[in-house]
Amino acid sequence: MMHDAVRITKDDHNYPALLREIPNPPSRLFIRGELAVPKDKTIAIVGTRRATNTGLKTAEELASKLAAAGFTIISGLAIGIDSAAHRGALKSGKTVAILGTDINSFYPRSNEQLGLEILRRGGSIISEYDSADQFHPQNFLLRNRIISGLSQAVVIIEAPEKSGSLATARAAAEQGREVFVFPGPANNPNYRGSHALIRDGARLVDSIEDVFSDLGIILPKESRIVNPNDLGSEEAAIVSVLRDAAIGLHIDKLVELTRLQPQTVNTAIATLVIKEAVKEENGLYELWKI
Repeated sequence: MMHDAVRITKDDHNYPALLREIPNPPSRLFIRGELAVPKDKTIAIVGTRRATNTGLKTAEELASKLAAAGFTIISGLAIGIDSAAHRGALKSGKTVAILGTDINSFYPRSNEQLGLEILRRGGSIISEYDSADQFHPQNFLLRNRIISGLSQAVVIIEAPEKSGSLATARAAAEQGREVFVFPGPANNPNYRGSHALIRDGARLVDSIEDVFSDLGIILPKESRIVNPNDLGSEEAAIVSVLRDAAIGLHIDKLVELTRLQPQTVNTAIATLVIKEAVKEENGLYELWKI
């Protein structure tokens, strides 16, 4: 079958390079799906199973944007934040799920379809256990070292005091990985563990943009086609001139090329900037999200 598990050991050439670096790497791995886990551009996103709508939205949006920037998203296929991260990644890239169960058993069962979708989209399901291994509850905590071990950095979104994601954060710190934490309201129990991590030295991030900035990632331009019906005739004329020029133009040049009155060009260009169809840099205007 296409998604039968393959067994690899630490001595195999295709054993993940990042994972080999950690203090206690698994001696073997069982992998379903794509065998090649990237050597770089991997980010883990984890958090509580009982997430708020805000946390779920943040995880999904962050994963989608990171995947669009070429990152592979690593998580644990649990309900809550993990599932949101996998779903977000599937919108624009690939994701890898690390199981605490054996390689052929999804937990919870309600996430089996999500797991199969990960495989269909070219991702991986990974476990250090096969069907012959006896399950122990601590396997879920042990797998967290693999989540962080496969990742350049770990992002924590909503971690209560006894969240399993705290174990992932601790493993990441021991492995020399960066740990980013989203804070929340002081009286919300979903953030007590998160705030403890920040007090212990994890990096606080207030927004998705903070994560990208701290990782040194330049966000790709968003592509958005503006409906011509949404542009006034003067705005359309400016857009046409900028598109033909393919370079930034000074306001005086726009007046010359559009043959519009200076005040008309000033008003239209201001509207286009507000719409984010045009941006200004060093006195030059160029097309942006259009």
